[in-house]
Amino acid sequence: MRNSIKCEHNREWPLGFPTCFGFDDPSHYFDIAPKDRPKRVTLGSDQCIVDDKSFFVLGCLDIPLLDTTEVFRWMIWVSLSEKTFKRMSELWHTSGRESESPYFGWLSTSLPCYPETLNLKTHVHTQPVGTRPSIELEPTDHPLAIDQRSGISLARAHELSQQISRQMI
Repeated sequence: MRNSIKCEHNREWPLGFPTCFGFDDPSHYFDIAPKDRPKRVTLGSDQCIVDDKSFFVLGCLDIPLLDTTEVFRWMIWVSLSEKTFKRMSELWHTSGRESESPYFGWLSTSLPCYPETLNLKTHVHTQPVGTRPSIELEPTDHPLAIDQRSGISLARAHELSQQISRQMI
């Protein structure tokens, strides 16, 4: 997980271990040779454009932690259509943008500890200005979608945190 980051929302680790992990770049970024990235990729902290034809936004996929008010959070990239990306960008600094209907997208981050997550169908829920979008997976039998719908135990969250932390070393 060489491009992992710890989520800025979880600096104090209220449960005693990290419960938020994310990625600096969408998976598609690594399909481009490093020497070509400056010419082909526009990468910001929340948005990415590849070759002026692939459009990505960073959002939060939260998994409820059972018997708590906390969540296990993945900061993930989702691809959007050009039309949707332009609409989201137009409203980026607009109050009330959270009243937009959810946007359809494709998960564009391969998450560790789960079977392949690339291209799972998502709904991107815009949040108030200054807050990253919330990502909802379509209800399928994929373990990540099941975890998001049903929640996970603290023991499972701790196990995930340990596995991810070991991969970051």
